[in-house]
Amino acid sequence: MVDITKVLVLNGPNLNLLGDREISVYGNSTLEQINNNLFQLGNQLNISIDTLQSNIEGELIEAIHKAKGKYDGIIINPGALTHYSYAIRDAIKAVGIDTIEVHLSNIYGREDFRHKSVIAPVCIGQIAGLGPFGYYLALQYFASRRNANGQQNKGFNGYK
Repeated sequence: MVDITKVLVLNGPNLNLLGDREISVYGNSTLEQINNNLFQLGNQLNISIDTLQSNIEGELIEAIHKAKGKYDGIIINPGALTHYSYAIRDAIKAVGIDTIEVHLSNIYGREDFRHKSVIAPVCIGQIAGLGPFGYYLALQYFASRRNANGQQNKGFNGYK
């Protein structure tokens, strides 16, 4: 089992507009609301969380590089960078931190160009189409791996 204690949550371009942007696709939750819920869940699961949203690819890459040795897991919603950012893909692969890719919408039920993720192959998993719950499920997954005694953590049913 892995001792997960610190998780970095990264959000890419345009996610700062959540709550105003295409509500029929992304829902009406703001990024601030999602982050606040993540902090609350993190407190319940005894996981420390840091968040960053950037519309700049290089800032996300720098955050991934700086995560090495500091974070036990990364949750990333790369936004549209999902489909073409080999630089983010390579950064995730280079640091070797378990990463889960999250998307609010079902990218496979949308335009054809959104069906391909260049990020997913270097992630341990991908959650798409569940709205903000995708972030919460990713955090619960990391929590489920923490307990070295094999005991299940509160608030999670222990699926592996």
